[in-house]
Amino acid sequence: MSRRRVLAGLSTVPLAAAAGFPELAQDRPGRPAEDPGHRRTTLLRGADLVLTMDPRLGSGPLGQLENGVDVLLRDGTVAAVGHGLAAPDGARVLDARGRIVLPGFVDLHNHLWQSSIRGGCADEGLYGWMKDCNHATLPKIDPQDMYRFVHLAALDALQAGVTTVVDWVHPIPYDTSERYIRALDDAGLRFVYASAQSAADAHLIPKIKKDLLDPLPLASVQVSAHAGMSQLANLRTLHALARDLGVMLNSHVLENRGDRKDDPIRSLREVGAFGPRLLMNHAIHLTDEEIALTGEHDVRIAHCPLSNMRLASGICPLPAFHRHGVKAGLGHDGGTNDTSDMFNVMKAAVGLQRARHEDAAIHPTIPAVLRMATLGGAEAIGMADRVGSLTPGKRADVVVLDPGTLNFAPRFDWTSQIVLNGQPPNVSEVFVDGHLRKAGGALLHVDTARVVREAELAAAHVRTA
Repeated sequence: MSRRRVLAGLSTVPLAAAAGFPELAQDRPGRPAEDPGHRRTTLLRGADLVLTMDPRLGSGPLGQLENGVDVLLRDGTVAAVGHGLAAPDGARVLDARGRIVLPGFVDLHNHLWQSSIRGGCADEGLYGWMKDCNHATLPKIDPQDMYRFVHLAALDALQAGVTTVVDWVHPIPYDTSERYIRALDDAGLRFVYASAQSAADAHLIPKIKKDLLDPLPLASVQVSAHAGMSQLANLRTLHALARDLGVMLNSHVLENRGDRKDDPIRSLREVGAFGPRLLMNHAIHLTDEEIALTGEHDVRIAHCPLSNMRLASGICPLPAFHRHGVKAGLGHDGGTNDTSDMFNVMKAAVGLQRARHEDAAIHPTIPAVLRMATLGGAEAIGMADRVGSLTPGKRADVVVLDPGTLNFAPRFDWTSQIVLNGQPPNVSEVFVDGHLRKAGGALLHVDTARVVREAELAAAHVRTA
């Protein structure tokens, strides 16, 4: 196929920048480069490397295209990807030469409110950390401070290239949920609000969905629940609710070896939840039989290597899950990841398995972990028809990387360098649903100093509560 030939029917991904791209500075003199919520047709012109994550669009498992690749974003979708695309009338054309374009990262597991306890209880394992940091802090956070913590963490994820986040939200009052969701929406992320409630308060979840989430185009819901035979009645109620709402059930499963005594896999199977509408977070201490059943029943996995390392939880048997065809993606896991850095998560996911198996070819390979961070995550939560690749017609969630930095250059193998050398500052542009959220390395329409200042005030309130 000629390099100049446009890939028929493909949608492209737009690149944007505020600094280093004069097109943005000239957008509307005297006004911000792009109003919040405004979406413009954008042509990313001439990228050196585009990883589409769609093998039908390019070479290899990542659908790779090189040397002057254009990506067109229109009406919030990827409209086309190819060489020599024509810019529609009135489109913004951004120079992407020397840049890398790929789908936005999908964070399968987070607790954004836990920015309130970053670095906390650093010498404790899971159970001690839960008692002394997690459970000790959450009840002290009022709705206003919850907004501040979540807004800070959501913007941190966004600036690091995360365009979709699944946020596992601990039981909180309805008015706190309202502020939590507002913080996510204000940040501009695509998000899944995975709401955890007791069986007695389960009625709040449909209300949260109807009143707070359904009106937001970038929001959706899951039902979160604790698995275990001691939790069987609650689990049964919450699984029934998830089924009635037509959404996924989201559960922490066998994160710590001590969780085995409550037999969480048995409980999930007993209530009928063990299937493709179940997302299991961590999934470290499963037996060989349970791993095989996970694949047989198409249960999904969120792998959180940095959190598992921090809490001395163990190493997820990712190669075994892969052999059984389990759909898996990557997660940050809130306060025990301590930052939002999918590059570090990818590198840890690769390195842990290589160290454990003493095999440099073990799953996940570099291409496999890049897929996990994008399309694999989207598949795990049933969103691969909308996000995760630069396939035409999908939503325009796009990240542009600048490899011309001290930590990334010089060029040798850019695909590997994304995982092994990449850092959040390499994320120069971020589009979510076609909206330009970060440009020239800076978040648009965000007073970062104020966001940090307000989070510090919230932290002071919590410490003195």
